[in-house]
Amino acid sequence: MSTNNFIIREIKLEDNPKIAKTIRTILLEFGVPKVGTAYADVILDTLFEAYDIENAVYFVIEKDQKIYGGAGIKQLDNFNGKVCELQKMYFLPEVRGIGLGSKMMNICLQKAKDFGFEQCYLETLPYMVDARKLYNKVGFKDLDGPMGDTGHYSCNLWMLKDL
Repeated sequence: MSTNNFIIREIKLEDNPKIAKTIRTILLEFGVPKVGTAYADVILDTLFEAYDIENAVYFVIEKDQKIYGGAGIKQLDNFNGKVCELQKMYFLPEVRGIGLGSKMMNICLQKAKDFGFEQCYLETLPYMVDARKLYNKVGFKDLDGPMGDTGHYSCNLWMLKDL
C-alpha cells in the first residue's frame, strides 16, 4: 500500500465520531488499560473542539472518507513553559509500516515549531514498540518521570525532544 492513497489533513467537526472509534479500536488491539490512558479521555469524542484553540492542531489520515489514524500537538497540560505534547498518535494496521507515521510526525513537529514551542513531550507504553522506534528515530529521549499532568497515569514511559 502506498502513502499516495492517503490524505493527511486537519480534523473537521464531522470526523469526531470516526477518529474516536478509530483510536479506541487501536487501544483495544494493544490491550491498553481503559483507565489512565487516552481511552478514557473526556475529549476523545470531541477532538475537533479540543484542538480548535490557539497553538493546537490535530491531523487525521483519511482515504475514501474513512479515518485510519491521527495525531495532534497541544500545550502540555499543567506545565509552564514552551512545551507541547504529541497527543493521540495512533494508526490502524492498514497504514502502519508504509511511512505515514514518519510523515505525520514531521508535520506535527513542524507545526509545534511554527507555534513557538521549544520542546515536545509524549507519553507511551512499553509494548508500543514500533511507536517508540519512531519516536527515537526523530530524536525523542527517555525521561525518568512525567512532565505536567496529563491524567494518563497508566502510561509509564515519558519522552522529550528539543525542537
